[in-house]
Amino acid sequence: MTTYERDATTLELPWPFAGREDELELVRRALTGTRRGIVVTGPAGCGKTRLVTEAVRGTDCARAAGTPESRRIPFAAFAHLLPEDVTLHRAVQLLSGVRTLVVDDAQLLDDASAALVHQLAVHGRTRLLVVATDGTPVPGAVSRLWTGELLPRLPLEPLPREETARLLTAGAGPLDPLTADRLRRLSQGDLRLLRDLLGAVRGVLTAVEDSGERAWRGPVPLTPAVRDHAAPVLGRGCPRERETLDRLAFAEPLPLDPDTLDLAALETLEADGLVRVDDCGAVRLGRPLYGPALRAAAGRLRVRRLSRSAEAYAAALDAERAALVRRIERDDVRATPTPVGEWLVAEGRPLPGGYAAVRARFARLRGEVRQAAAWAREGLRADPGDVACRDELARARAAVDSGGEAGTAVSALTDPYDAVRLGAPGQAAGRLRGVFARHAAALARADGPALDEVAGELERRGFTLFAAEAHAQAVSAHRDPRAARHSRTRAVALARRCEGARTPALSGLVLGELTARQRQIVTLAAAGLSNRQIAERLTLSVRTVGNHLYSAYARLGAGDRGALPSLTREREAQPA
Repeated sequence: MTTYERDATTLELPWPFAGREDELELVRRALTGTRRGIVVTGPAGCGKTRLVTEAVRGTDCARAAGTPESRRIPFAAFAHLLPEDVTLHRAVQLLSGVRTLVVDDAQLLDDASAALVHQLAVHGRTRLLVVATDGTPVPGAVSRLWTGELLPRLPLEPLPREETARLLTAGAGPLDPLTADRLRRLSQGDLRLLRDLLGAVRGVLTAVEDSGERAWRGPVPLTPAVRDHAAPVLGRGCPRERETLDRLAFAEPLPLDPDTLDLAALETLEADGLVRVDDCGAVRLGRPLYGPALRAAAGRLRVRRLSRSAEAYAAALDAERAALVRRIERDDVRATPTPVGEWLVAEGRPLPGGYAAVRARFARLRGEVRQAAAWAREGLRADPGDVACRDELARARAAVDSGGEAGTAVSALTDPYDAVRLGAPGQAAGRLRGVFARHAAALARADGPALDEVAGELERRGFTLFAAEAHAQAVSAHRDPRAARHSRTRAVALARRCEGARTPALSGLVLGELTARQRQIVTLAAAGLSNRQIAERLTLSVRTVGNHLYSAYARLGAGDRGALPSLTREREAQPA
């Protein structure tokens, strides 16, 4: 369970570079040989500038950047690199001697600067790293860099869940998964907002008993960055529209009911992207941050008027619990919205044990074992004696700490599917249905292709950990080495999403695939070289070596440098 004790530890922000290792390699390769460079695009705040900065760290390069204020001034972005009253031809001549040029916020370049960047790409003497933000108009000369195939384009997507969790750990130490998910959900891939939120809540992080993690519960702080991102709803002037937004903030989702919501106001808000209506007619706010920001900005009287009654919360939780139970019974645990339970946990309110146990089971079946443990702890906060929550907490811990049911006799298992996961499909004969029965049959026949097919079906239904285990079992069943390699790759990729799960079926895998640079560094570290020695040998900064090692630890399942020699030997011993 969670103990709410103030933790005086301060966070060091900004955090080190983490995640994006594959993208970093691509950008670095664009700066070698005869390549002309690369264009990096993506949504605002997704880490484009940080990625490029890390790629050129330790190299000589010139920098330029567009700004909103100078879009009408010719060559404004390059004013520090060029003389006054320069022509385009002369500007190209002068900058062709620059080996590497980083151009940030290229969507804000004035027309002359955009033309200059395009001509430098045409001439090919200067390597270009161009950064542009999606969702805003880009000068035609910039967009023709990739549409005209002068430079390759690397579109950055928001960091996936597991990479965001690693980034948060690098910046703040271990956070409980409900806190990490809340921060990720509120920031929606905007790393600048993520950093702002984490910095704002560092003083209220609390220790989670017996886990080494810290948790954030309570309202969202109205920092300047939060206010800026929530300005479209916080600054809404029309009283009818603001009332509609506030009603949603305290009770979303709401049915499309004229007795509850002002439909005319809703139409305007939907047109402005501030609310959305799903296929079932449920109305929600347009961004996850809007509701918490509106609640935090509301006065006490408004909170008392709009908050749900205890009976309404209980009814909403019962509905969410029933929906999750139906999904489990249908062998379908794909992600489904559960806003009420998430809201109550975020606010630090107690959860009924029955709801928390179902949430924990749903998360465990999805392979989210640390999240399952967190939901079970939330139930035990309200009722320390809840048997179902204690059972779920024990199962979640076992999946991480001791390899699942590895120490349990197969004959003693209560769930017949656990026997299949332990490699004893005969013990489950006639006791399973559907895809689980097909898994048992394929394993009994040692049918590698059939196991891969079962794994694909399990993955589609949301059973990520079970899918990883089926692919892992297929590795030894395949007669074709190429098929075995494919199964291993899929097993590793899926296991990486399972929050550190260690089960018997996965025990033969090194849980993670490394980039080429990580392999270099890990091999040297395993041989006993220090970070500084590795940095000197590979011409990198000591900090970059440390960041790569941290990422490698996470991917390999290593706790520290001392585990690397055995892991690298295990990796080399695995069949190709």
